[in-house]
Amino acid sequence: MNTSIVLMIVGMAVVTYIPRMLPFVVFRGKELPPFLQGVLKNVPYAVLGALIFPKILFIQVGNLSFGAIGAIAAFVLAFLGANVIVVVLGSIGVLSLYSVLFM
Repeated sequence: MNTSIVLMIVGMAVVTYIPRMLPFVVFRGKELPPFLQGVLKNVPYAVLGALIFPKILFIQVGNLSFGAIGAIAAFVLAFLGANVIVVVLGSIGVLSLYSVLFM
């Protein structure tokens, strides 16, 4: 393997590791304010919504109802307080069942 490729991989690993390590070092032993804890708790759901919502509108299956059903399933699971992984897997399950039964 070329040394420049190895150095590039090591550099990317360091650049990726630093932002993940810094919060653990900076906030070690400190308690965040309750408001900030609440905001950070909802960040995964906001990011998930921002990534998924445009795809609901431009779905390639042929009808908008397929995307709407998946969005409703995800919204209900998220509203009930399910984990992000459960929300994603639940909406995939609902859409799989829908496609088997109605398509």
